[in-house]
Amino acid sequence: MVVDFHVHCFAEKIASRALRQLAEVSGAREPRYDGTPAGLLDAMARCGVDRSVVLNIATNPRQQRAVNDFAVSLNGLSSPDGARRLLAFGSVHPAAPDALEELRRIRERGLRGVKFHPDYQDFFVDEPRMRPLYQEIARLGLITVFHAGVDIGLPGEVHCRPRALAAALPWFEGAPVVAAHFGGYLCWEEAERFLCGADVYLDSSYSASRLPPSWARRLLDRHDPARVLLGSDLPWADPRDEIYFLSSLGASPTETAALLGGNAARLLGIEEPREEN
Repeated sequence: MVVDFHVHCFAEKIASRALRQLAEVSGAREPRYDGTPAGLLDAMARCGVDRSVVLNIATNPRQQRAVNDFAVSLNGLSSPDGARRLLAFGSVHPAAPDALEELRRIRERGLRGVKFHPDYQDFFVDEPRMRPLYQEIARLGLITVFHAGVDIGLPGEVHCRPRALAAALPWFEGAPVVAAHFGGYLCWEEAERFLCGADVYLDSSYSASRLPPSWARRLLDRHDPARVLLGSDLPWADPRDEIYFLSSLGASPTETAALLGGNAARLLGIEEPREEN
């Protein structure tokens, strides 16, 4: 089973505009698919991905309820073969007065986790005001994913540096936390120092041709390989490239299978298909 733990998609009526705006601010290449839910399912089939975790972001306090309703709709979407291949996470905005209440609604609606993008949401990952949110996430048993490191579309101060995320991890009281982009895009030496060996998962999103393979191998050597997850950042990167990148790092076949999907399946509590005799 191949599980892409880091993809994005948008409601069909806004997908084209959203991709265009994001591409303009980031200087990204042409998106790898059209940004719609149907287009995502097609891209997954083309790239050999069995399940994808769709990460949604509430970029302002008024947006969080609609973002989470969209995530719920994705979880009910079937692929052409009748399988439910998308698993969407919700989001809350730290400035929303009802953020704690919305976390509870996220859990009630069956969403398994939340995504924070501290740069877009204008908070630092280790701010004391975030502690009650993190503790409620832990109480509800949700998974948290952070954009970590530099965001090339927002080239100012980095709001989630590996050092700061490491300082905030105790506030989650052992609940699963995922640091995207191998712990911090363009902050990989800091990620090695402060996150390797910590109680955190690292996803590999947007790493192929960007993170030197020797550094990636060093991160794998120093971190528990059972806590590394395949991610692509689709539509901004091709899952096939990210799959090849993880597969080429010298791990054993068993470890590679875990990196590409087994670790994610265990974290998400989804059953891997059994091989036929």
